[in-house]
Amino acid sequence: MNDEQLTALFVERNTNAISVALEQYGAYCTSIAENILRSPLDTEECVNDAMIRAWQTIPPEHPASLKAYLGIITRNLAVDRFRKRSAGCRCNGNNSLPIDELSDLLPSGLDVEDEADSIFLRDKLNAFISELNSESRILFIRRYWYMLSIEELADMHGISKSKVKMRLLRTRRKLREYLIKEGYEL
Repeated sequence: MNDEQLTALFVERNTNAISVALEQYGAYCTSIAENILRSPLDTEECVNDAMIRAWQTIPPEHPASLKAYLGIITRNLAVDRFRKRSAGCRCNGNNSLPIDELSDLLPSGLDVEDEADSIFLRDKLNAFISELNSESRILFIRRYWYMLSIEELADMHGISKSKVKMRLLRTRRKLREYLIKEGYEL
């Protein structure tokens, strides 16, 4: 079943929509949530919550890509759950998300997710990412969207952890320069 047909099931309030969406995109949503939450139970709950959220929001929403829509919902719910779970927790320094590494590129007082939702910043980020070479683009997206660890990235790309860290640092620096050049106030 394609996205258009599946979205139509949601619009028609057909109760099979959630089970079909889970069958088609459950593994994708699970991988997103697992990379953030690192807990099978929390991951399962998050994916189920994402399907319920999709049921509640379609209609009025009519996403062009249901996979992307479900991925965004899953990611946002997982980030919220992670932050609630780690609030006030002394987790040996493991209570931050990779996206927090980008917080110095945003004006103070703004939350990363709130600011990332702005149209201006989204457009600038997309333009910046499209200008990166293939390897830098893939590393950047896998780190800050899929929230893969440095170790996972190093293993996937067959390079050392220090090389991954350095490439990401250089990419963040380039992003900072790019945003300033484009008139974005940091």
